Amino acid sequence: MASTLRNLPLIGLLGLALCTWPAVSQAGDADAGRQKARQCQTCHGIDGIARIPIAPHIAGESEIYLVTQLKAFRSGKRTHEIMTVVAKDLTDEDMADLAAWYAAIKFEVTLPE
Repeated sequence: MASTLRNLPLIGLLGLALCTWPAVSQAGDADAGRQKARQCQTCHGIDGIARIPIAPHIAGESEIYLVTQLKAFRSGKRTHEIMTVVAKDLTDEDMADLAAWYAAIKFEVTLPE
């Protein structure tokens, strides 16, 4: 009982931190993201399937992952000769919309037998 009471302040701080933790991304609009994805389609395709060997497939990736990577490119934490330039002008809303669009794409993988 004493150890539980001793941990109450820590538990309270953890709860407060979780309640006030900033959201990784705002809810995006996939329809708006589809329109904005026109600038991405040369490399990643409008369907999220890469058109060039150096670009990753992003169809079906999680919104959190996509927004996190776009923010890293925008801030300079992550660099790439093309993505750094593209991401620097994206707003948080743009990123959320693009992430919502690419995350909404469904695809199927079939393993060879």
